[in-house]
Amino acid sequence: MQNKVTIHSHDGNTFDAWVFYPKTDLPAPALVVIQEIFGVNENIRSVCENLAQTGYVVIAPDLFWRQERNIDITDKSEAEWKRAFELYQGFDLNLGVEDIKSTLAYIRKDKKCTGKAGTIGYCLGGRLAYLMATRSDADCNVSYYGVEIDKMLDEAVNIKHPLMMHIAEKDKFVPLDAQQKILSALNKHKNVEIHVYSGVDHAFARIGGQHFDKEASHQANYRTADFLATCLTKKQA
Repeated sequence: MQNKVTIHSHDGNTFDAWVFYPKTDLPAPALVVIQEIFGVNENIRSVCENLAQTGYVVIAPDLFWRQERNIDITDKSEAEWKRAFELYQGFDLNLGVEDIKSTLAYIRKDKKCTGKAGTIGYCLGGRLAYLMATRSDADCNVSYYGVEIDKMLDEAVNIKHPLMMHIAEKDKFVPLDAQQKILSALNKHKNVEIHVYSGVDHAFARIGGQHFDKEASHQANYRTADFLATCLTKKQA
């Protein structure tokens, strides 16, 4: 089941988000799914639906609303890529984190949620998931091929809850020197688990995308599922 909801931002405005509920086992832990540069599009909604089917309450906020509401584009045309990069360049990262924090607070109060909640993000969303690990009290966070994280490693000292990172070895947006900075800074962090996928490019988990890799995607998603279950559903010793 999918619902469109209104969330109040920290600065007195409102924005939209889409909530997906599992069919059984409620209340359930929640996940905030953080969009790529294409908005809350069909791919992101599909990710949400799949996660809901595995037993989570899932919410995807519209993070480009300060520029244009309800962006829903694809990676299939040059014009859409151009628009996506315009939106990325105009995006205020700090306000985006605040909007995700507002989304997290909203879904934790949902009667169908247990109160435990994490985030999972892709590309731009992967960077934001990292920042949610450094700036919020989310119970756990998952970053898929997050961009420009190497520029924000000084914040890693603030990571208090588990963070899983998936890095594409051949990522054209995260070159090897950036990857090495991330690995050097975070590999020994007690709350961070990093996986590097050899031979794959950015967005290897985007079904239907140019660089989709079935094997790497399956492996990353399997690791994520186990990680989320440990953090959000299993009783801790």
